[in-house]
Amino acid sequence: MARLWQKDYSLDTLMQHFTVRNDYVLDRDLVIADVLGSVAHARGLERIGILSSQELEALEKGLCSVAAASMEGTFVIREEDEDCHTAIEGFLTAQCGPVGKKIHTGRSRNDQVQTALRIYMREADLRIVHEALSFADRLLSKAVEYEMVPMPGRTHTQLAMPSSLGLWFSSFACQLVDECRLLMGVYGILDQCPLGSAASYGVPIPLDRAFTSSQLGFSKVQKNVLYANNSRGCFEAMLLDGCSYLCSLSCKMAQDLILFTLPELGYFSLPRELTTGSSIMPQKKNPDGLELVRSRSALVSSCSSLVKDITRSLVSGYNRDFQDTKEPLLTGLSTTCSILAIMGRMVDGLEVHEDRLREGMRPEIYATDKVFDSVLSGSNFRDSYRAVGLDLDSVDGRDADAALARRTSLGTSGDLRLGDDVETVASFMKEVELELDRLQEVYRALVDVPVRVVSW
Repeated sequence: MARLWQKDYSLDTLMQHFTVRNDYVLDRDLVIADVLGSVAHARGLERIGILSSQELEALEKGLCSVAAASMEGTFVIREEDEDCHTAIEGFLTAQCGPVGKKIHTGRSRNDQVQTALRIYMREADLRIVHEALSFADRLLSKAVEYEMVPMPGRTHTQLAMPSSLGLWFSSFACQLVDECRLLMGVYGILDQCPLGSAASYGVPIPLDRAFTSSQLGFSKVQKNVLYANNSRGCFEAMLLDGCSYLCSLSCKMAQDLILFTLPELGYFSLPRELTTGSSIMPQKKNPDGLELVRSRSALVSSCSSLVKDITRSLVSGYNRDFQDTKEPLLTGLSTTCSILAIMGRMVDGLEVHEDRLREGMRPEIYATDKVFDSVLSGSNFRDSYRAVGLDLDSVDGRDADAALARRTSLGTSGDLRLGDDVETVASFMKEVELELDRLQEVYRALVDVPVRVVSW
C-alpha cells in the first residue's frame, strides 16, 4: 500500500531509510493495540453515519484477522509500509475493498499512534506493577522466614549497628510497594483516551470521543485535543521515571548481593543456575545477572532522560521528533520487567548462611548499644558517646539475638510487623489483577480472538 501521506511524488530512498529507520520493526509490538483502537474508531464512525453497519462488520472481521495473524507472528510489516498503521490499512483495503480506505476518516496517523501507545502503556504499567509486587512478595516470604536472624548493619559500607535479615529483606519490599503506588498514579494519568484529537486540532466532523473512549475501556477522554498531542513524550517519560525508581532499587539490592556473596563475607550463596562461568577460570560462579541488573538499571534511566531530551524544546502540536521516543519507551518498559523478574528469581533461590551472618556481628558493632546502656543508666548521650568512642577496646561482643530483641520501636528489627506488609502486597496485587482482567474483557468486546497487548 502507498504511504498514508502519499501524494504525487516518490520519496528519496535515503530519506525513506532516515525517516523510517527501524520503526516498522518496533511497531510489531503495537499491532494489537492499534487493532483495538481501530475497532473502536470504526464503531465510532458507524455511530455518526460515515460507515454502514455492513462496512463496520467487514472492517471488524478484517481487524480480527490482523489480530490473529499478529498473535501467531505472521502479520508482516515492511519498511515501505513505514509502520503498523499503514500495514493494517493496506491489509484492510486488500481484504475488504474500498471500505478499507474509510478507516482513517477523522483521525491522523499521530492520534492513531498516540492511541496505540496509550493502550500499550496502560497495560505495560499494570504488568510492571504486578511483577514488582511479585518481587515484593518473594522478599517478604524471606523476611518472614528469617525475621530475627542477625545481620551486620552497615553505613558507608562499614560495620555500623546490629540488624536482621527480616529488616533487610522487608526494606526492599516496602520500597517496592511505594514505587508501585507511584506507578499506579501514573496509570491514572495514562487512563485517558486521545483518540479523535487528530493532528492536534480535531476534525470538522462530529466524532463521539466519549463513545470511542468507553469502547477502549478508558476512564475518561483526554479532552483538550492540543494537550492530547503535547502529552506525547511527557506521559512516556512519567512512566519511564517510575520504572527507573524500580530499577534503581533493584540495582541497590543487586550491589548488596554481590558484596554479601563474596567468599570473604559469605552471608548468602546465589542459586547456581543463575550464575555463569569463566572461559579461563574453572572455579568461577559469576554474578553476571546482578551485574547486568546494575548496568540495565542505568539503561532504563537513560531511556527516560532520552525521551525528555527529545521533547523538551519542541513547539506545541505534532512534531516528527516524537517518533524517536518510541524505541526508548519500548526498551525501557521491557527491560524493567526483565530486571524485576530476574531479581525475584534471585531472591527465591538465595541460600542463607546464618553462621556467617553471626560471625559478622563483630564486637565493635555493639558500640552504640553500649552508649545507650549508659544513657539508660542516667548519663547524657553526648558524654556517653564520647566515653565509648575514646575507649572502643572496651566494647565487648554481645548476644546478637538479645541485641535485636531490645529494638522494639515500630519498624525496627524487633517490631517489623511483617504481617501488615504481607497483607498490603496481597491486597495490592489483587487490585492490579482485577484491573488487568477488566482490560481483557474490554479487548474481548472489541475483537473475537484472544489477544494480549503487551507480549512480555
